[in-house]
Parts: sequence; structure tokens; C-alpha cells
Amino acid sequence: MSEKEISVGMLGIGTVGRGVYRILKQNRAEIKQKVGAPVEIKKILVRDTTKDRGIELKDGVLTTNPEEVIANPDIDIIVEVMGGIGQALEYSLRALKKGKSLVTANKDMIAEYGKDIFDAAAAGKGDVFFEGSVAGGIPIIKPLKDCLAANRIRQVIGIINGTTNYMLTRMSRERLDFNEVLEEAKSLGYAEADPTSDIEGFDAARKLAILASIAFNSRVALNQIYVEGITRITAEDIIYASELNYAVKLLAIAKESNDGIELRVHPALLPKNHPLAAVNDVFNAVFVTGDAVGEVMFFGRGAGELPTASAVTSDVMSAARNRLNNISGTVSCTCYDEKKVKPMGDTKTKYYIRINVADKPGVLAGIASIFGNNDVSIASVIQKNTTGKAAEIVLVTHEVFEKNLQDALKIIKDLSTVNEISNVIRVEGE
Repeated sequence: MSEKEISVGMLGIGTVGRGVYRILKQNRAEIKQKVGAPVEIKKILVRDTTKDRGIELKDGVLTTNPEEVIANPDIDIIVEVMGGIGQALEYSLRALKKGKSLVTANKDMIAEYGKDIFDAAAAGKGDVFFEGSVAGGIPIIKPLKDCLAANRIRQVIGIINGTTNYMLTRMSRERLDFNEVLEEAKSLGYAEADPTSDIEGFDAARKLAILASIAFNSRVALNQIYVEGITRITAEDIIYASELNYAVKLLAIAKESNDGIELRVHPALLPKNHPLAAVNDVFNAVFVTGDAVGEVMFFGRGAGELPTASAVTSDVMSAARNRLNNISGTVSCTCYDEKKVKPMGDTKTKYYIRINVADKPGVLAGIASIFGNNDVSIASVIQKNTTGKAAEIVLVTHEVFEKNLQDALKIIKDLSTVNEISNVIRVEGE
């Protein structure tokens, strides 16, 4: 095997970048054996070379000049860990067009500009690896592209946002309210100061766009995904769901059928015996169904310095092997198809519905009649918190079309006997 040294340039050295540097340094001997040559970080682009990074760096490795990284003829692989889109995208595209390979954990960039990135890689005859962009240290991109490539993937269902999973776990275990748990998540560093991307489901949607594009070989745009966050989930919903033998999770769901692809991110009730129902705290999991392999699940830490750095470093090693063997494109774009995305109204599932109503005879019968007129069949009903003036009705439907349910709810919410439709949560996994 050639003893050529593989040189790496990094764009940024924040949390994940430090992890990559540590792994490449600490496991240098093992990585050399597994790759076939030493892998060394030669240059790192930063804004300030005098800032303390918390790690020992060689003199001269830091630079504020992007050209010393992306245009350096001695650098084979670019590791983009600066985040965001603007400069990260610009530098990544320029590096690829110069024939370098790109390793990134940037879900925003891959989800929104994946086509541009793969086109640039094809033009420069380099590789693109992005295992760290979804689910941190959990291997899922490579398994979908490679290990499960012989399958026709039927569905991908995942818990792929650790912040919301931690919050729902705490709400479930401690019967805490949403706002109380959100503040706790912020204090522990699990939630950002502005948690919108996590709690409104946008972070999970970007990751789902990546997974669905690979699973179904068809490019998925963010605006094709139905997105609903967890802000309406209450302690009452958690309690009632548990009484019905369900757990509440924020799910990213991609399914393919003969009439198109379903793409949605939303809270869902999962049977407690479903494998994903046992995924708690900040852990992530992705549940995949293929026509040949059946059901498989990938589970682990979905974020953090070393778990994500593990995925990034593994990609660096794959890119390095390709460089040594003069091959490329092993994890190239697989979006060769253009599949129809089903409108949300055409999706079909079961529903949990919590309604606050006047506590008087005939109310439930009137609601049931409206559901029946709209082809919504009720599977079970329980009445909670009766006060003499008001009561809560909790219903679970049979599987129905989304559009039929929404049509029925529009009529029900205007009834004089209905105070409020408190929540509507889909039921999955049955």
C-alpha cells in the first residue's frame, strides 16, 4: 500500500471540529493502518488565530485565509464544520470544483443545496461524504446508500432531534409542562437560546429531506415536507396517551406507496411496544423497512462533539482510501428519479383527539354524527375531568384520510357545545 500522506484542510474548528482533530490525533496509528497511509490535518480556517481552542495545535496550522485551505494543492480532503450555509457553501463548492473531496456534517447545506454540491463534485471528480449530517454518530447515510442498496425502501421513520426527544421524555416521566421542560433543556445546553428550529420541527425536516432523498432515490425539497412541532403537547396529552398505552414522540416519517411518497414531521402516539417508543432522552433512532431486509433500526447518540466527530472522521477515512486508490463517487448522488409527493390531505393514519365540551347529554352523539358524515370512524372514547359544566372527551379514530378528519373538525369546532379542540395528534406504528 502506498505510504503517501493524505492531507486534510478544515473549515472551522468548533465543537465537532475539535472532536475530529482529537480523534485523528489520538487514533493516528489505527487510522493509518485502516486507511493505508497517515491522515494529517494541515490547515484549519478560523476567524481568529489567537483564540484558545481548548486543544494543542501545531504552529502554523491555523489560518484566516480561506485560500490556504480550499486552493492549497497539497490538501486532498476538505472537512467543513463551520456550519451555516453562506461561506460554508461557497468554500465547499470551490473546493469540490478544484478536485478535492468534501466531508461535511452540515444538514442545512446538504438538505437545501445537495444538488449543487453533487454537481460540483462530479465536475471536479471528487467525493462528497455527509454521514454526520443526520443523527450524529449513528451510521445511517452509508447504510441506506450501500448496505441496504439492494432493497426497495418502503419507509423510514425516525426520532432525529435530541432536544425534543429529551423534552418529551421529561414530560412523560415527571408529568411536567412544556415551558418548564424547555427552560430545563436550555439550562442543560440541549436547547438553543432560540429553540424554534428544534421545537417547531424544522431541524428534523431538514434531516428527513436528506434521508428520504437517499431512501427513495428522488430529490426531496424542504417545502414538500409537512412540518408540525411539539409546542401544543401538554402534560395532559402525555398522561392520556400513557393511559391508552402510547408514548408521545416527535417523528420524521417518509413512506412510499404506489400513489407517491409521504413526507411529514409531527408529534405522534406510538404503541409502547414499538421499538421507537423506548428511545428516550437525547438519543436518536431511525427505523427502516426494506422489501428484502424487513425491519431494521439504528440507535445511538444523535449529537455531541465526539459522536458527530466519529461520523465525520469515518468519512474522512473513506475519502482518504478513495484518494489512495484513485477512485471517487462511492457515495455519489442517487437521486435519479422524480417521484410524486402525496399532498398531506391524502395521507392516512389514526388520530388522537382531545376536545373540551359542555357537560350535557347528546354532545358526544352530535360529534360522532359529524365524524360519521365525513367518513371518520371512532375506535374508542373516554371522558375525562368532568366538572358539571365542562368535560374533556378523548377519542382515537380508526385509520382515516387527513382531509376527511380536517373537514369534520372544522364543523365540530363551531358547535355551540364545543369549547375547544384542545389537540389533535396522529397515531403511528400500529
